[in-house]
Amino acid sequence: MNTPAATLVIGATGTTGRRVAAGLIAERHRVKAASRSATPVEGAQTVRFDWNEPATWDEALDGADRVYLIPPIGASDPAATMLPFLRQARAAAVHRAVLLSSSAIPAGGPAVGQVHQALPGLFDQWAVLRPSWFMQNFTGSTPHARSIREDGAILTAAGGGRVGFIDAEDIAAVAVHALTDERAPNTDLVLTGPQTLSYDDVAAIITEVTDRPVVHRHLTFEQLRDRWAAEIPLEFATLLAGMDRAIADGSEDRTSDTVQRLTGRSPGTFRAFVERDLS
Repeated sequence: MNTPAATLVIGATGTTGRRVAAGLIAERHRVKAASRSATPVEGAQTVRFDWNEPATWDEALDGADRVYLIPPIGASDPAATMLPFLRQARAAAVHRAVLLSSSAIPAGGPAVGQVHQALPGLFDQWAVLRPSWFMQNFTGSTPHARSIREDGAILTAAGGGRVGFIDAEDIAAVAVHALTDERAPNTDLVLTGPQTLSYDDVAAIITEVTDRPVVHRHLTFEQLRDRWAAEIPLEFATLLAGMDRAIADGSEDRTSDTVQRLTGRSPGTFRAFVERDLS
């Protein structure tokens, strides 16, 4: 009996990757869970994978016919690393690729936008997920979560700009559909929550639900860039601060029906997320 082909989930221990792997396993799909640490994932075959170590690519691709792609974290030019891997994947048995990008980055744009642009030329079946800002940006060891815990504050250069924050659970649900539906989307999919919120709104909801005072501190572009640059390369810090400036100008003030249309369920609200994960 032939072993069914697997879905390779890159970043299978990360924010969306672990949820994608769990969703696939729940639907009885074979999964290869790839991460730099090769951390075991229950119900999946675990493999070590590192974007910067091509020697790890062969084992990851062996037996896979589709792949969920998380770009290398912090890379200013992810295409330089990802495109050689994708060409290798296409030369192997992979015929469908689903890429995690961002609502802020169009095809041909900076960073992963170059991979987005190349994907349709490499695969007949593909999708690019372009989620808005993650609700999970306020949990764990993220900068917002740390500043909330340490200072009771969210620091941004977004001003009063509004964002359609989305739950990673909803991103993963769309990814599972894009990977497994009989027909691939063959398009990019902008993913948002059901409403747009300013960071002042976010702070107010967290305060109300958790009964812990949280405020939004408005920084300038330069202040935020320099704050980021203390932790990450200046080029990437400038890119991130620029995204906040774009939010202030209204770039993320939108919602989409993609989650409802593809999964049949409404996307989760920010209040429900806070009640579940922060209270």
